[in-house]
Amino acid sequence: MSQPSPKPQQIPVVVLAGFLGSGKTTLLNHLLHRSGGSRIGAIVNDFGAIEIDAMAVAGALGDSTVSLGNGCLCCAVDASELDQYLERLAEPSLGIDVIVIEASGLAEPQELVRMLLASEHPGVVYGGLVEVVDAVEFDETRARHPEIDRHLALADLVVVNKLDRAADGERVLGLVRSLVDRAAVVPAAYGRIDPEFLFDCRPSEERIGQLSFDDLHAHGGDDDGHAGHLHAAYDSLSFVSREPLDPRRLMTFLDSRPEGLYRIKGYIDFGPHDVRNRYAVHAVGRFLRFYPEPWPDGGERLTQLVLIGSGIDAPALGKELEACRSEAPHADEHGMWGVLRYVRDPEADLADPA
Repeated sequence: MSQPSPKPQQIPVVVLAGFLGSGKTTLLNHLLHRSGGSRIGAIVNDFGAIEIDAMAVAGALGDSTVSLGNGCLCCAVDASELDQYLERLAEPSLGIDVIVIEASGLAEPQELVRMLLASEHPGVVYGGLVEVVDAVEFDETRARHPEIDRHLALADLVVVNKLDRAADGERVLGLVRSLVDRAAVVPAAYGRIDPEFLFDCRPSEERIGQLSFDDLHAHGGDDDGHAGHLHAAYDSLSFVSREPLDPRRLMTFLDSRPEGLYRIKGYIDFGPHDVRNRYAVHAVGRFLRFYPEPWPDGGERLTQLVLIGSGIDAPALGKELEACRSEAPHADEHGMWGVLRYVRDPEADLADPA
């Protein structure tokens, strides 16, 4: 069975943060090259620092907007303009699959995250805070910018970059892990992380007739001989159940999800608690949202989940999900209350923001 993916009801917006020189732009370039058939909308603060490969053949449309060959759209923006650019990138006709905001090296990521969580735009959803750190300069960066400890505590995913050049990389990794709060911590060189951490890559053949970054990169060769090597692999678990899940047990599982578990996606059958709907789930870091939708006609009613993280104990998580199964024929009157806290009504906007 192929891994399930919820319908793209909302576009995830990922905040990419890190101090100057940590490798944010390199990581963004890597995502653009390895996006598969997915379209990335990139919003960047420091446009002058961007050096996106293949930009010359894509062509520029002014000082602040660049149209790229694979459908990516890069916009120079400050915080006050964020909402209008999100509105523009969420336009369905653009077909954007994920939006990445590359924050300035001196930006306060907490403010960007707060703005995203407060956004009432129905077309976007928070996709996580990714903090990039330079393993070589980490100690000096902490000395100059002690606020990095607070940034790491807020992050959903921490990329420890340039480990190939660090003399004591394991010590730095251990130190970073001691500073995070349940975030996934992944090692990297040259900003290479698997894009599946951040978004679902569509097969590139879905977009026939368009030249993609993948095509350009394949013909242009790799700059350092590491084509196809992702230096930070992820762990994943697929879970399928023909029996409904108990909402109380599932919420206990979700409320205590372990360190390193970055994403949860899929569909949940709550059985007698809601016989009309299945619930698409979107979780990234500590952010959680459910989307009830009618069951498709004629299909088998299944719970299908994919969990993605770094260093997670997949067998143990599978057992915890197994324990969420329920054969109860009747619904607990208040059983869904915990789930409904994380259901956003796009019209009434009654959601709990976190």
